[in-house]
Formats: sequence, C-alpha cells, structure tokens
Amino acid sequence: MPAARLRRHRTVRTAITLAIVPLLAVLSACGYGSDDKDDKTAPAAGQGSASEARKLSASELRLGFFANVTHATPLVGLKEGFYANELGGTKITPAVFNAGPAAIEALKGGSLDATYIGPNPSISGFTSSDGELLRIVAGTTSGGASLVVKPGINSAADLKGKKIASPQLGGTQDVAVRAWLAANGLKTDTKGGGDVSIVPTDNAQTLALFKSGDLDGGWLPEPWATRLVQEAGGKVLVDERTLWPGGKFVTTNLIVRKDFLDKHPDVVEALVKGQLTTTDWINANTDKAKASVNAQLLEYAKKALPQPVIDAAWPNIEVTNDPLAASLLKLKDDGVKVGVTKDADIAGIYDLTILNKLLTANGRPAVDDAGLGAKK
Repeated sequence: MPAARLRRHRTVRTAITLAIVPLLAVLSACGYGSDDKDDKTAPAAGQGSASEARKLSASELRLGFFANVTHATPLVGLKEGFYANELGGTKITPAVFNAGPAAIEALKGGSLDATYIGPNPSISGFTSSDGELLRIVAGTTSGGASLVVKPGINSAADLKGKKIASPQLGGTQDVAVRAWLAANGLKTDTKGGGDVSIVPTDNAQTLALFKSGDLDGGWLPEPWATRLVQEAGGKVLVDERTLWPGGKFVTTNLIVRKDFLDKHPDVVEALVKGQLTTTDWINANTDKAKASVNAQLLEYAKKALPQPVIDAAWPNIEVTNDPLAASLLKLKDDGVKVGVTKDADIAGIYDLTILNKLLTANGRPAVDDAGLGAKK
C-alpha cells in the first residue's frame, strides 16, 4: 500500500476508535457490556444489582435483640442476609440486650429504632409513654420459657423461703414467675422479699449461681432453661406452655419506635418482609436454622451452645409471625397484679397494617390484634 494511502487508512481507523471508546464507557456505566460471571458487583441470589439497590427513606436501622433461642428470628435473619436483602442500601446496626427493660430504655433514649422483645416490656414502654413510644408490628416467638429448680423442689409450696432468678425486674419471665407464685398463694415483692425471693439476674450469672447453690431456680427463656437442666442438674417444674390455652402465648414481639414508624414506614415494611422470609426459612430448615442461631450466639454471646442443648431447647419454641395478641391482655393484667406494671389502657399498642398487607399479598390469612390495634 502506498505511504500516502496508508497514512489516510490509519487516520480513519484512529478516528473510529476515538468515537467508539466514549460510547463503550457510556454503555458500561449503564450496566451493559460485561459477561464476567465472577464480577464482584454481581448481585447475590435474590438481590438486585448494586445500581438497583433500593433507596429507602432511612440510611440506617438500629435493631435490638437478645442472644437467646427465643430470638431465633433476628439471629437467623441477620446471619442469612434475609433482612439485608430487603433493606437494600439501609445499614443494619445490631444491638444486643440481656432483657427487655434495658431495650425499652434504649428506645426511649433514641439510640434504638426497633427491637425484638418480650410482651411485658412492650406494655410498660407503651403505658409509661402514654402510648407514644412504640408499636408492636409483628409477633416472632411463642413458648420457650420454663421454671427450672433444684431436684428436691416438687411443688410451689416447696419454694417458700427459696431464691428464684428472673432475667430482669419487669421483664416477661419476671412477671410470669411472680404471677404463677401468686396463683399458688405465695407472695413476692419488687425488692426480693416475700414468701419467695425473686432475684433479677443476668442469665449467664443465673447458671453460675444455680451451680454454686446460691439460687434455687430460675424462670428463664431458652436456651438458659435447658442449660440449667443439662449443665447444672436442674429439673423443669413448670413449662409455661402448660399454663396457656393450646400451649400458645407470646414470648417475643417486634416493636418499632413510633416516631421511626411514622417517618420511615418503607424501612419498617422492608424489615417485616425480611422477617417473613426468615420465618419461612426457619420452619423449613430446622437443622440449618439451629446452626445459624448457634453461629450468632458465638458471635454475640461469645459461646456457642453444645449440640444437645440447642437440640433440646429448639422444640420448646414456635417461630411465628402471629403476635398472639389475645395473650397480651392477660400478661398485662398479670403485670399489674404483681406490682411491676401500672394499669393502663393498651388499645393502640398494635399496628399490624404492614404485616397484614404483606401476608394477604402472599395469599395468607391476616393476623388478629384482639381489638388492640391503632386507634382510629
């Protein structure tokens, strides 16, 4: 090819290349032009691409829960990524609590947006704020609490003069043990006096004190009830399920700070949607769910459960989205009777609008709020 013609050919080729490069850059920015199956930005199963990540109205969700088997839902939902899938770009900041009253204080202080928690702290948080602090937006767990005692204790009467632990004054198990003792003619007070001394104690400390003989028993959530049996020679005197019709009662709820719910309903909807996925997965994958919970206990409590413990504790709980609202009224009345909850109207404590919207959209029956839904 003559030199002059070769120079003209190269000039044309260069011009075409310079025109194509910007076009390729534009196409790449729009998400086209990549066949790399190992692309680090490729979405995981069930997720949208990075460019499609949902932009919700809050950049962060501060979520509380306990390192207990009765909180299997948040433990699994966080571990398996079901919440993250729904929350998209909204960051989840976990916060671990030992008992409900501490979580309520965090909610009141504004350092927490939502938390998994027992019914009695939910009630006290609602009533102490004239209904302005929180709303229960879903149920989570039924069952999973027992009174475990020394082998020589065979009845309520045998507990007179004994020391019994509960996780925290005013918590769900604290109210349960006081109410059961009262029903059996035994008095307690909030200072550890009465016929039976109720000693609010951290769950891990309860196990140590029970082993040393400084406690005679404890009304505890799982896995602690099972641990007292398997590791410290205790026995179950009362499985709380036997005290309820059909063996069903609310153990754990999902509550949200009302201000957060009002401002960020889309974030709450994503959280509840993640919970629904988690609940289904737990109930369909028992062994994997137990392994996931145990991994989280190692992460947050710094100790995984021995397999025999989690195997024995697991059947004592039922993972459910139903808040079992009818049981909340009795729990409220019990708290009032034993002197740890002020009597008050709890109408409006539930807002199941989002939960029932998601349930019915998936062809499932709505759940009932027992007349305690949002005031009209």
